[in-house]
Amino acid sequence: MKGINYVTDEKDRKVAGQIDLKTHGKLWEDFYDTIVAEQRGDEEKIPLAEVIRTLKEEGRLD
Repeated sequence: MKGINYVTDEKDRKVAGQIDLKTHGKLWEDFYDTIVAEQRGDEEKIPLAEVIRTLKEEGRLD
């Protein structure tokens, strides 16, 4: 695949990959976002209204 290179070991097995972010940056971003969201699955959920109120109180949102 263009823009993807693999690092191989002495037995020619793929052990790592290099992704050209100019070619596949959006795909990588989507992949990374999915991983982060999955890792955060057990975190406490905060209602959007509460987040907005807190940001306004802190002066970080108008």
